[in-house]
Amino acid sequence: MGAINLEAVKERFSGASVEIAILDQEDGDQAPAVRKSIRKVQLCPDGTHIRLYFDHMYFLAVPLSSQVIESDSLWSAYDADSGLTYTVKKVQVL
Repeated sequence: MGAINLEAVKERFSGASVEIAILDQEDGDQAPAVRKSIRKVQLCPDGTHIRLYFDHMYFLAVPLSSQVIESDSLWSAYDADSGLTYTVKKVQVL
């Protein structure tokens, strides 16, 4: 596991179509994954979260303190404070 690298996330996901899921600890309620396009990636104003913007107003904020696991197709960040895992997977647009 590693830390979030803002520049690497920008390079990998800016302009990409992705499937996003936020997973709770085991046995918790799970929301379904959603498909979105990432328009931009930047730090929040107080520098504590990375924001993945879907348009000019809506975004997903992931704590910078999260531990990241990456593969070719999946980026996953685990926030120990909340027990949430944020997953972002690139998808092909048909």
